[in-house]
Amino acid sequence: MRLHPAVVGHIEEALREILRFTGPADVILSRYFREHPKLGPRERNAVAEGIYAVLRNKLSYASFAESGHGPAMRRLALLGLADVVGADAIGGLATEEADWLQRIAQIDRAALPVALRANLPQWLYDKLVARDGEAAALQLADALNRPAPLDLRVNALKAKRDEVIAELAKAPIVCEATPYAPFGLRLHKKPALQNLPLFKDGSIEVQDEGSQLLAQIVGAKRGEMVADFCAGAGGKTLALGAMMRNTGRLYAFDVSEKRLAKLKPRLARSGLSNVHPVVIAHENDAKIKRLAAKIDRVLVDAPCSGLGTLRRNPDMKWRQTPESVVELNAKQTAILASAARIVKPGGRLVYATCSLLDEENDAIAAQFIASHADFTLIPMKDVLAEQKVALEMGDYLKLYPHVHQTDGFFAAVFERRK
Repeated sequence: MRLHPAVVGHIEEALREILRFTGPADVILSRYFREHPKLGPRERNAVAEGIYAVLRNKLSYASFAESGHGPAMRRLALLGLADVVGADAIGGLATEEADWLQRIAQIDRAALPVALRANLPQWLYDKLVARDGEAAALQLADALNRPAPLDLRVNALKAKRDEVIAELAKAPIVCEATPYAPFGLRLHKKPALQNLPLFKDGSIEVQDEGSQLLAQIVGAKRGEMVADFCAGAGGKTLALGAMMRNTGRLYAFDVSEKRLAKLKPRLARSGLSNVHPVVIAHENDAKIKRLAAKIDRVLVDAPCSGLGTLRRNPDMKWRQTPESVVELNAKQTAILASAARIVKPGGRLVYATCSLLDEENDAIAAQFIASHADFTLIPMKDVLAEQKVALEMGDYLKLYPHVHQTDGFFAAVFERRK
């Protein structure tokens, strides 16, 4: 069945705003759909997937779009849509457009110049090549430019992983256990989950396997005092609460009231009663100072470039700049130093990002250890062994989509000397 001819127009219209890169693509797209309530689920899906294809392949599409006729934005929209649904499914194509798409489809993309194959901004591509070499950088770029699968976390307070697999099979939704995270499931299709009883009763949450592993290495135990220092919408907070078996006290700090508000309905479904969401003004808020040297485990999932999440947020690569990364480094250093103050002697501090860049990862961890003599680095291989996670790592956790099939993540674990 062909898509309505209007779909291409909707992609064009939404793209015009998204390609200005004034805000996150998903936020702009959500607003666009609210403003166009008559779009059906199939059309919405086609619009979203078409736009994300353009964001992933912006450089190669721009090169292809130099040929062809008609407005440039329409050509980009057609390329995105043809890649996700096939040219034959697009309604209302002019003959010359159909012929043009056919010619583009015959181009061997593996033979394109490396910059077009990578589809990354030059500054980012150069950094990855300098660190990993061209072959590895292209492998990573290729993985980042593919859509991510949908990962779920089973809420251990409410269900067992095997039971959830069996229950989802009745829907029928096919999934498999994730290789590293003990409560993770991977779906290869993206069904609507919100109407499933398992979702409504809090037995499952959407969470990338890499993000689940970050919660796992915090190693939160029953009865402890734990803080999720940059909690956001609370995916890791919920995982930590389940690890603590709903005992002890778990603080979810964030500077954004809006982000913490998104945690409320998830918290209600989860069955957790040990979580205390707290809005703070900044990392040195008095609410934090009151907890000096009292917390057993602190997770700092620091604000970062988000370049490890390009499979889900491809617009990130075009919105970040070398200058914005430098600004983030100052924030990361300040937040980590502030979080360190609330760790009790013998307690642990976990610094994490969803970035691929050394200056947001290894450099911040090394700088922290150099300036905090009361903390020691716990090698990640030891932390993973404690948690019985079968992953080969050195001092730090480094996850990559082309190696581990997760988003890109980094983590370092520090312990305060007794």
